Amino acid sequence: MASKSHRLLVVVSILEGRHFPRRPRLSLVVRASFDGEQLATDPVEHRDRPPFSTELAWELDRRTLQQHRLQRTPIKLQCFAIDSETKRSESVGYVVLDLRSVHEVQQEPRWFPLLSSRYTKPRPALLVGAALESDAKPAEPSPDGFKAKKAPPRRGPAGRLEATLEATLEATLIPEQGYHQVGPADLCSDMFVLSVTVAFATKLEQLIPSTTKLSAEGPGFFFYYSLLGNDITSEPFGSLLSPDFEPERASVRIRSSKPVLRAFLSQQPGLQIHLCCGTRSLGGTDVPLAALSAVCVDLENKAATVEGAFVLQPPGRSNRAPSALPADLQPTVGVAVTLRREEVTPQFLGTKEARCDPPAAERPASSPPPLPPPSSHTESEAESLLEELPVQQQQGRTEAAAEGGASSVSVSAPKVSVPSSAHHYCFSLDLRSLRNLSPSHAIAATLRYSYHFFGSAAPIMTRPPLELQRNAEASPPQSYCAFDFAAVAQQLQDTFLRVPLVVEVWHKDSTSGDQLIGRASLQLSHLLSCERTRLLSSAGEPSWRQTHHERVAALSPQRDSEKVAELSYVATLDDFGLVKAREVVVVDSSQSEPAPTQPPPHSAAPGPMAPPRDTLEYRTALELELWKEEQEDLFDDQLRRKELSHMKALALEWRRRDGEREALVQKKEAEFSALEETLQRTLSDLETREKQLAEAELETRRLQKELQAEHHLAHRELQEAGRRLQQDCDHRVALERDKVRQVEEERGRLLQQMSDAEARYKQLDKEFQLFREQQNVRPEFRLQSEVNLLTLEKVELERKLESTTKSKLHYKQQWGRALKELARFKQREQENAMTRLKKQQAELEAMRLRYLATEQKEAVQLERRELDDIKNQLNRLKQQEDRLGPAPTLSPNGGAEEHLSRLLEERDTLLRTGVYTHEDRIISELNRQIQEAMREGAEL
Repeated sequence: MASKSHRLLVVVSILEGRHFPRRPRLSLVVRASFDGEQLATDPVEHRDRPPFSTELAWELDRRTLQQHRLQRTPIKLQCFAIDSETKRSESVGYVVLDLRSVHEVQQEPRWFPLLSSRYTKPRPALLVGAALESDAKPAEPSPDGFKAKKAPPRRGPAGRLEATLEATLEATLIPEQGYHQVGPADLCSDMFVLSVTVAFATKLEQLIPSTTKLSAEGPGFFFYYSLLGNDITSEPFGSLLSPDFEPERASVRIRSSKPVLRAFLSQQPGLQIHLCCGTRSLGGTDVPLAALSAVCVDLENKAATVEGAFVLQPPGRSNRAPSALPADLQPTVGVAVTLRREEVTPQFLGTKEARCDPPAAERPASSPPPLPPPSSHTESEAESLLEELPVQQQQGRTEAAAEGGASSVSVSAPKVSVPSSAHHYCFSLDLRSLRNLSPSHAIAATLRYSYHFFGSAAPIMTRPPLELQRNAEASPPQSYCAFDFAAVAQQLQDTFLRVPLVVEVWHKDSTSGDQLIGRASLQLSHLLSCERTRLLSSAGEPSWRQTHHERVAALSPQRDSEKVAELSYVATLDDFGLVKAREVVVVDSSQSEPAPTQPPPHSAAPGPMAPPRDTLEYRTALELELWKEEQEDLFDDQLRRKELSHMKALALEWRRRDGEREALVQKKEAEFSALEETLQRTLSDLETREKQLAEAELETRRLQKELQAEHHLAHRELQEAGRRLQQDCDHRVALERDKVRQVEEERGRLLQQMSDAEARYKQLDKEFQLFREQQNVRPEFRLQSEVNLLTLEKVELERKLESTTKSKLHYKQQWGRALKELARFKQREQENAMTRLKKQQAELEAMRLRYLATEQKEAVQLERRELDDIKNQLNRLKQQEDRLGPAPTLSPNGGAEEHLSRLLEERDTLLRTGVYTHEDRIISELNRQIQEAMREGAEL
């Protein structure tokens, strides 16, 4: 091993594929990605078994390989179908290879099914082999064309187990035995239990769009998932606001071994759990089963558990896509996945199981004492009943009871009439235990309480005192007490909701006297919300029982926030129905037993004539009247019960709809907060752009000033150059004019000389002719010489004339050049003027852009004001909903007009924002309310 090179090659052999559909126009390409480098095979024909026959290799050293193995860097093979004409590629699927399973020993190629494949029936697969090779020696070519050599056959069960771990594992159902087989049956014989528990769910209303009512989704919601091919649904629940369903556990038995089962779970995709309504999925989440194989727990002694609250995503969103909702508003479902041995009792790591204490009926040691007789009502209870009845009704019922001599009871105590709707109640309180004592020393605890509504002003105390140590729990003696009383149901509810029962904890000290240690407040309203149980009383009459168990803190009287101890109690309320007796004997609260009643004395013998009230007709009429009154009372009681039930139903419906509105408002607030964040980011971007524009504007102004300075400098230079050129031209023109004048003068002079010479010539010619005539006798050569002289003078004069003509032409050419130079200067000045005009146009364009930026800034400020108006409108609508009562009252004509004007103003305000149109639901609702208000105003 020491002689091997440190450079290695990771070689991936892609041999062939199978189960690919035949598509003649397309070709298949496999692209492999590893360590930031991507390699690809040659395109092959898209058919059932495409022959790739390609080896892809990556070079790296052993240290890098070890780092990749520690980081679990995968080798991803992606298969693409490429159109030969359009060169368009589409993903067919992918395969992920684990680098930790690649060794230097040549291994048999394996079939890997394509994940997320678009071809599902059947699923395509690739025959892939991977190995590590040393870079020092060349790779030995396979004799059969890139096909890996088969490893020598292994002997014994260890070789078979290793081959099983490398193969693709599947769970096979054995219906006769009731389990799934994973791996070979002779090697995998251990029984395991895979359990999935859906425990709770929160914020499910966030999966429903804000434009849809929660009640429109249907009454039945449930969770659905598939566990090893078994479709499992939870118990349906009716409300997304408060999903109330019992936690359910689904378990399957698996026959396998620990390494094979871990390999099987690592190959499995995530468990998809969906929240469904009917046949539609409202959201789902993935629970990774592969995490069970990574839990380092000994399955022989403990269970491997993966649990947590998983976020539900809508169907159109990926699990990796970030959600716009905050963490406390995201819909979640609590799921626990457990794997354990079948023989081992599961010990959950970190799970909490709710334990319910047995009801009071199941506690034989603390059975309640017999109930006191109904006649033990006190004077305070009678006074509470008298407050609800008119005095005339009390007197009438007292007189009617006094007139019925046979049915009346003669007692010395006063009597009070009981209303027909009053119920016979029995309230019992059992103070179970005290624990978690705060003082460091032991106390002799005595519990004391009183509740005047039960008809007893005397306090109830536990005795003898209870010795209680710190960090100990003890049960006080004689802590059970029951109260029988009659009351109206509404009065009972109002009293329990308003007045708590206060239990005082006293310390009995023989030296310093009694000391008040703490007070515990028992909220009796919790008892009214408990489940009612139907029972039969000792007389065989039906009754209803409600039981509440709770542990409350006893707080110090000096400091309300300091906890002294914890008190556990059980409260029970029995409802025996309507009170049968119409009168209650008022007994003083100091009496411990009811006053004995004596039967009325009977006469020894009837008189000769019976009084009129003792006749049969009078008794029949009296019984008929009493029966009528009883039936009327029963009818009134039934009406009150129906009214109470309807009011409860309305209150429940109101609370449900109020919860829906609250959820909708919270969702809208979340959406508006997200929109506000977006607008804040946009505003910050606009402010940044505004700053950039301001800086650019300052830079533009600086450049403009520099350009203007340069322009003025160039303009002054051009003016100076033009002035100098103009002066030079004027000077040259003046010189040329002087020259022309001189030439003209010379020409005139020469012409004058010519004319003078011609005149002289003529004169001489005349003189010559005259002389010739006069001197005709002279010799000829003298005449010839004179002629020659005159000819020479003539030639000289002609030459001078020609030179004068040439100088005139030269002056004309110089004048033309001067005119051309002037025209060239004029053209250059025009070009400079055009350049200045273009610069002025560019400056105008920059000013126009600044104006557009200013308009855009004003538009953003207008949108910000509109957003503030919308927020104010939402707050005003919310305040209006809070101000609306359950029963609207009729308003006068002025109020109707004010209501109509307010509706019109709200509709116009919403339409002016631009967010709403006439087709929106809120605008339609406002139009309907406006029409109704107009009709009501017309009727008024």
